Amino acid sequence: MNFLAVVRNLLLSAVLSSTASLAIADTYEAKLPDEINTAPELCKYAPCTEVLPGATSFSERKGQPRYVEGYAEEGGKKKLVGYVMLSTDITDTPAYSGKPVITLIGMDTGGHFVGVKILKHSEPILLLGIPESSLIRFNQQYLGQFVGNNIEIGQSRPEENIIGLDAISGATVTVISQNQVMMTSGTSVARQVGILKPTIREQAKFAQTGAKPDWNTLVKEGAVQRVVVTPEQVGLPRGPQPFIELWFGYLNQPDIGRAILGDGPYNRLMSDLKEGEHALFVVRSGGKESFKGSGFVRGGIYDRVQVRQGADSFTFRDTDAFNLYGIAAPGAPAYTESAIFIVRSKAFSAAYPWKFVFLGNRVDRATGARSFANFDTEYWLPAQYLQGGRPEVVKPDAPWVRVWKTRAVEIALFAALLLGVATVYAFRDRLTRRATHKNKWPVNVFKYGAWIISIGFVGFGMLAQPSITQVLTWFHALLFQWKWELFLSDPFIFLFWIFIIVTVFVWGRGLFCGWLCPFGSLSELLYKVGRAVGLKRFQFQLPRRWHNRLKWVKYGVFFGLLAVSMFSMGLAEKLAEIEPFKTTFLVGLFNRSWPYTLFAAGLLGLSIFTERPFCKYLCPLGASLAMPSTFRWFGLKRKQECNSCKACAVGCGSQAIDADGRIDHRECLHCLDCMVLYTDDHACPPLAQERKRRTKAGLPLTPIGADGYFIPIKPMPARPAAATVSPQRQAAAAHN
Repeated sequence: MNFLAVVRNLLLSAVLSSTASLAIADTYEAKLPDEINTAPELCKYAPCTEVLPGATSFSERKGQPRYVEGYAEEGGKKKLVGYVMLSTDITDTPAYSGKPVITLIGMDTGGHFVGVKILKHSEPILLLGIPESSLIRFNQQYLGQFVGNNIEIGQSRPEENIIGLDAISGATVTVISQNQVMMTSGTSVARQVGILKPTIREQAKFAQTGAKPDWNTLVKEGAVQRVVVTPEQVGLPRGPQPFIELWFGYLNQPDIGRAILGDGPYNRLMSDLKEGEHALFVVRSGGKESFKGSGFVRGGIYDRVQVRQGADSFTFRDTDAFNLYGIAAPGAPAYTESAIFIVRSKAFSAAYPWKFVFLGNRVDRATGARSFANFDTEYWLPAQYLQGGRPEVVKPDAPWVRVWKTRAVEIALFAALLLGVATVYAFRDRLTRRATHKNKWPVNVFKYGAWIISIGFVGFGMLAQPSITQVLTWFHALLFQWKWELFLSDPFIFLFWIFIIVTVFVWGRGLFCGWLCPFGSLSELLYKVGRAVGLKRFQFQLPRRWHNRLKWVKYGVFFGLLAVSMFSMGLAEKLAEIEPFKTTFLVGLFNRSWPYTLFAAGLLGLSIFTERPFCKYLCPLGASLAMPSTFRWFGLKRKQECNSCKACAVGCGSQAIDADGRIDHRECLHCLDCMVLYTDDHACPPLAQERKRRTKAGLPLTPIGADGYFIPIKPMPARPAAATVSPQRQAAAAHN
């Protein structure tokens, strides 16, 4: 980069940094004009001048994907100064909320980013936690960067020619998504306008066998592929029929082309194609949506279908489409719409994988806003149709894969923590047998260790505090559109939820809530510290009658948030601030406005005097895990006398043992104090009585069995003495 470019970048950063506070607007679920997604004059509805400095006028949308040109007045003439693109015109990459961050991007004629503006986002973490200014500062890192650079989240790696960007703590998924949006949008437009040169790929050499496979064989081989878009994927009510069902395939390969078209039509098509041109067919076998687009006009572009290969996009004009009059392959489905499209570019090669993309018009159920969503399916000619088979292709790692690789050590340590805690708990019987009511350290050394690691490493270090917002997000993803990549982008939360789901159904929610929840661990650790420093006389439990009433509040909070989220996810995210997790770990007690700090600090302060008040009475996450805990596989052991004995209930901090001695595993936090008493012959009343009885009677104290009782002493009958037989009788018996 030359000196002038460096100066320009510094000036851009300085100007934008000084005006950042003025640029911060409440873009969370902002109401955008409907025309912004469809109107030819994009800049009539979007602030294009803010992202393309110096531009005074703009063209209509052009190209595919779409962009606009920006011009400056110079000597009475218009001079092209750059390009403006709306991110959702190019990619619908979802952020953590499952919705895209709608971004307006400016790029100069040299291919450098010169402006970025967030128009709308649905990220909960940027709603009341991390300020939007953090995302603005993150976007400023792109200013002056060349669109062809390798830019990733994380540290720069000059030896690999990779430029790293500083992430936003607590919003990893959001910034990974935003990086994809920026680079995909920039490179797509840069290739269209000639800033980036198209990739030159070696053309395919076809192997011909003369065979004409039927339709089912072509599908099984992968020579014909299927695209299915369901109504819920485009924001419509779930229904029995697909929104659209398409079949497509590559026609230049002789065996495939003749099987699909027949000999005559195939030969005529190939004679019409020029060198470097490629034909593919598309048919619609289900749904009522047209893949050609209802707004198509002569001379225009088919805006519903395109082909992508690597970073190159190929679109189709009216002159690139021909009629498909029939499919010759036996077993082909009936179809209601069909076409043959021609890719007219030498950059395309059938030897390498490519994607067929259908762009559907998606409706946001919450706001009613419409936007395009991409649904793509990969196609790669089967090896038997290529001379020498498929070439070796090294695909770049997906963004979530790069995250897992760059944080491999931390992920391994976190996974080891989860496995270690689960293993320790699986052997809880051995630990509790070694402990007594006066010495619980055989259990507590592991439990307290888990608390400290959870607070320091998991909570403040990895920011991996599970939250009800994740439950709501996943619930909506299951209803509407599930994308594994979205959840894999945060490896710690992903692994944590696998652990939570498995252990909830094995042992109940108590292992996570009682041992590994960062906030729960901090809350109980404060209680233990308060007791250790002499505040025990001020510590208390709520009376049983009040506890039994208030414990249901958290269930009301959970179902209230779930119900609100069905109408407004944004409002549900605001109400989810009843969780102090974001304030405590993700943002920090002293980095938020005073009401949030006061609420979180108040709960932590109250935890010094009563054990886990938030966990027992308010936590919606705990409520969501409590209900499936009813169906756990294993529970804690009880004796018959537990129905009348209150020894365990007196010491139960979570007050999970009812008046009849039953353990409510929906409330139990697995402190294991009751299991220590279960085998303590000095603390468990039935065992203490039996110990005293045996000691008084001079009987031995046998080991305590798995049922929690001394192994009974069973008197053995004395064996009769062997009778003495005289030699005479032995001789007589032998004679007989």
